[in-house]
Amino acid sequence: MTKDSSAPRVRRVYDPVLPDDGARVLVDRLWPRGLSKADAHVDEWPKSLTPSTELRRWFHAGEGTYEQFRRRYEAELTLPEAAEALDRLRELSRTGPLTLLTASKEPDRSHASVLRELLRP
Repeated sequence: MTKDSSAPRVRRVYDPVLPDDGARVLVDRLWPRGLSKADAHVDEWPKSLTPSTELRRWFHAGEGTYEQFRRRYEAELTLPEAAEALDRLRELSRTGPLTLLTASKEPDRSHASVLRELLRP
């Protein structure tokens, strides 16, 4: 399977900035611990795009599977404010590279990977 260079990438916000990151969008509701805003190099922070506090707590408490979390999060993304923010990310991804940033220790099993899949061309 080849990597689609036009697809958004998911990276940890603590990783060094890369020249080809393009637009850097923090997709976490809470600001990452121990990281200054200057060091993060975040271009946008659409909090309305993040999982609700209730969903985030439910998932991190181990009460459900990743697939259940994914379905619930995708449902939240249909709410007007979240859908508008998702459209904005689609716009950004059409204009150049897009990097979704998260503090999650497992970015591939997080809401950021759900967003990446929804944004694939």
